[in-house]
Amino acid sequence: MTTKKKQLKLGAFLSVPGNHLAGWRHPDAVPEYDMDFALYMRLAQTAERALYDTIFFQDTVAVGGSDALKAGDLTRTRLSRIVKLEPTATLAALAVGTKNIGLIATATTTFNEPYNIARRFSTIDHISGGRCGWNLVTSQIEDEAGNFNLDTHVDHALRYERAIEFYEVVAGLWDSWEHDAFLRDKESGVWFDRDKMHFLDHHGKYFNVRGPLNSPRTPQGRPVVAQAGSSEPGRELAARTADIVFTAQTELEAAREFFADVKGRTARYGRTPDDIKIMPGITPVIGRTMEEAQEKYDALQALLPDDVALAALARFTRGIDIFSYPLDGPMPDLPEANSAKSRQKLIMDMAKKQNMTLRQVARSVSAAQGHRVLVGTVGYIADQMQEWLEADACDGFNVICNYYPGPFDDFANQVIPELQRRGIFRTAYEGPTLRDNLGLRVPENRHTAARG
Repeated sequence: MTTKKKQLKLGAFLSVPGNHLAGWRHPDAVPEYDMDFALYMRLAQTAERALYDTIFFQDTVAVGGSDALKAGDLTRTRLSRIVKLEPTATLAALAVGTKNIGLIATATTTFNEPYNIARRFSTIDHISGGRCGWNLVTSQIEDEAGNFNLDTHVDHALRYERAIEFYEVVAGLWDSWEHDAFLRDKESGVWFDRDKMHFLDHHGKYFNVRGPLNSPRTPQGRPVVAQAGSSEPGRELAARTADIVFTAQTELEAAREFFADVKGRTARYGRTPDDIKIMPGITPVIGRTMEEAQEKYDALQALLPDDVALAALARFTRGIDIFSYPLDGPMPDLPEANSAKSRQKLIMDMAKKQNMTLRQVARSVSAAQGHRVLVGTVGYIADQMQEWLEADACDGFNVICNYYPGPFDDFANQVIPELQRRGIFRTAYEGPTLRDNLGLRVPENRHTAARG
C-alpha cells in the first residue's frame, strides 16, 4: 500500500511592488504594481493557474515612517510600499476575475470594530463562493495610532487582550444565522425562520455588540482566519483562533519548535493540530546555476543604499537612535518594543547567532523583512521546501517576491512544476472553497450544534 506524500500548501504573499526595499529599482521591475488593479488581477490569475491555495495582502493603516517624514527625513522618500489599494475592497474585485484561489487580507483588531469586520469578510466570502480569509492582526506599526485619536500606540498586551475579545465577537456574529434559516417561501410569505436567527448580546471589556449580523452563514461556514503573530501572546491567539499561521522562520530547528508549539496548544481550545496550517515566508531568487542565483541577489542588494536599509530597520528600534551607531560595529541591544515584538526578537537572535554588524543586519532586514531568502536553482529551492515539509517544520509556505512580475512568474513556471513532479503539490484544486483546498473542516454553527 502506497502512502500519499505530505502535500505543501502555498500562499502568494503579494507584497507589491516588491518585498525587497530596492526591488522596485530593478530594471525588470514594474513599480506601478502598488496601485494598478489590472496588474493585481494579473498576479491573482497567474497564482490561480499555478494552483496556489491563496493570495494574501498585508496591510497597515498608515504611511510607514510618518513621524520621521514629518520631521524632514527624506531618506524615507526612497522607501516603496507607502501607498496601496485597500485590501478588502481589492479582494472583492479580484473575486470576480478568479474562480478557485483563496483571497486573504489583513484587517487590524486595534483600529476596527468587530461588526464591520464580520460583515466585510462575510460579504467577500459570499461574492467569491467561499474563498475568503481574514488575516487577524493587532496593529504593528506605531504610525497607525496617530490616525485613530491616539498620541501613542496601544500597549502590546492590551492589543492582544482586545484582539481575543474582538475575534470572539466576530465569530459569534458569523454564527448569527443557521445554514437553513432563510426560507424565502413565496406561498407562506415567510422570509426566514426566527428560531434560526440568533442575537449575540455580547457585553465585554472592549465591546458591547447586540447582533445579529445582517449577512447569512457563508458558503464555507465562515471565512478562514489567518494570524501572523509569533510572540507568546501571538502563539496563544493563533492556537485559539487561526486556521492558518503566517510566520517568519529562517532556520529549520526554530521552525520545527514553532510548528510543534503552536499545534501543541490547540487542544486546550477544543481543536486539533490539523485545524491549523503553518506557513512561513520564503523569498526565492532563482538561477540556472547556484552562481547565477547569487549574482542576481548581489545585483539586487547593490541597489540598496545603507541609509535606506537603516531607515527600514529603525521601525524595530524605537527608543534608540540607530543612526548614531557605527555601521560596521556590532548590532546594539534593543529596548523591548511595543510593536512587532516577535520580528524584533527574530532579528536580534539572528544578529547574535551570526555575529552580524549593524550594516549586515539592516541590509538583511531590508532584503527579506525577517523571512528566509532561498538563493539557488529550482532543484535547490524545491529541496529546501521539501525538507521543511517532511521535517514537520511547516505545512507550506508563503511565497514573497523581491519585485514583480518576473520572480513571481519564474516561481510559478519553474518551481511549482518541480514540486508537482515530486508529488508534494497538487495538480488540481480539491474543491470550490478555500477550506476544501486547505483541507480544513467546516466549523459547525454553535446554535445548530446546541440543538444536538
